[in-house]
Amino acid sequence: MTTPFRPRTLLVTAAALIKDNGTVLLAQRPEGKSFAGLWEFPGGKVEVPESPEAALVRELHEELGLIVAPEALKPLTFVSEDCATFHLLMVLYVVRQWENDPIGREGQTLAWVSAEDLGTYPMPKADAPLIPHIQELLTH
Repeated sequence: MTTPFRPRTLLVTAAALIKDNGTVLLAQRPEGKSFAGLWEFPGGKVEVPESPEAALVRELHEELGLIVAPEALKPLTFVSEDCATFHLLMVLYVVRQWENDPIGREGQTLAWVSAEDLGTYPMPKADAPLIPHIQELLTH
């Protein structure tokens, strides 16, 4: 059986913000948003005519107040997922350098989480497959 064609692909970027101590930043989606209460890697949709890197730099500033240089973004992996009305392609970047301390500018709760504890936070379906890649990066 073939998967039906989805007329739209949604391109999304996400960041594994990693502190020197190896913890990773997770953001809890606030009430009123889809997937409210679930934890995710910060990021967001790529808008026309942005590159994925420019979108992630913008999203990290809008959501967390961070200033990140595009060259600080290191691609790690991606998720390709068939959703009901679109296809999701999410690119995950590792970020180890930024300016400012992250704050939840959209009312989201933030948590610095050890690699081994990432899987204990309830996440949207698309974020969960990213965890083993981050854990492998941080334990090798």
